[in-house]
Amino acid sequence: MALEDKPEIGLRERKKTRTRQAIQRAALELFRRNGYTGTTVEQISAAVDISPSTFFRYFPTKEDVVLRDEYDPFLTRALMDQPPEYGPIEAIRRAMGETFGALPASEIEDLEQRVRLIFQVPELRSVASDQFFVLSSTDADELLAARLGLAVDDVKVRTLAGCLLGVALSAMYRWADNPHERMLTVLDEALLQLQSLLKP
Repeated sequence: MALEDKPEIGLRERKKTRTRQAIQRAALELFRRNGYTGTTVEQISAAVDISPSTFFRYFPTKEDVVLRDEYDPFLTRALMDQPPEYGPIEAIRRAMGETFGALPASEIEDLEQRVRLIFQVPELRSVASDQFFVLSSTDADELLAARLGLAVDDVKVRTLAGCLLGVALSAMYRWADNPHERMLTVLDEALLQLQSLLKP
């Protein structure tokens, strides 16, 4: 089931999501043909028959068309819904499986292309790095704290959050060097290794 088909999303939001996805897919196709730097916002807009001003209502910059997606709220919900008997890493692995396992192959391919672009294009890598280490670490702290029943600033929470973010980054670098592998499989294997190392 595609994310825009989830029943809890209203009709207006589904339409916005479909437009956002159409813009993103058109952009990715143009990036494949012309390269990231060789593609303009005007070309992306023309490909989906919208004006550049409409493009900027959905994506404030060209970088955002690569960096943004709709998955975080669903991944967060899936994580919060995991049974309490699962440890945090097992809960994360299962939440990822439920969230991304519901996506069609075309969306997985788009996701992989966007991650490749982040590694290949310096300006994307710079912006993504800032987001990864500032915004993502805060979100991870809050989710783990809620999962573990600890304060957000508890050293256990921050240590585990740092481990998870480091493992995710190292897995992405490994996958970037081995593009024949499936990105989400590489990430799951890395989390499984961390889970085994943390077992008493």
